[in-house]
Amino acid sequence: MATDWAWARRAWEKWAPKHVGPEGKQVQAALLLNYDPSGPSRLLPVIAEQEGTRLTAVDMQPFLDFVKRGNLQTEFFSIRTNQYLVTSIHENWFCARCVNGTKSGGEGAIVMQMGAYLLVSMYDGSLASASQAMVATDQFAVQFNRRTH
Repeated sequence: MATDWAWARRAWEKWAPKHVGPEGKQVQAALLLNYDPSGPSRLLPVIAEQEGTRLTAVDMQPFLDFVKRGNLQTEFFSIRTNQYLVTSIHENWFCARCVNGTKSGGEGAIVMQMGAYLLVSMYDGSLASASQAMVATDQFAVQFNRRTH
């Protein structure tokens, strides 16, 4: 587990400064969450890393409960005051749009599972922004999955 954490941290430190931040970056905020539904979650902090936001484990618990229930197509999920509706589901990731956001161009999130982690990438905008955020999120997954055993 320590090896996985060290690798995840290195991948995060390479990825986040290039892709996460305010104006001009593909992703406005990102979180790397410890997520292993079969493991003893109380042994690990919920939020392994975050950039562009200041969320707590309490803020993320409703989201993690949503993921554990697995009803992606029939429920909304919340991150703080924003409610999201899942718009597409794939093998190890899904996309969602914020339904009560305040930004005129809209807001969205991409959630990707990689081993015992969930990467949550949040972006502002519509189709072009979603595509750019997906590319950035996928780049983290590529870096993360390069680890050698």
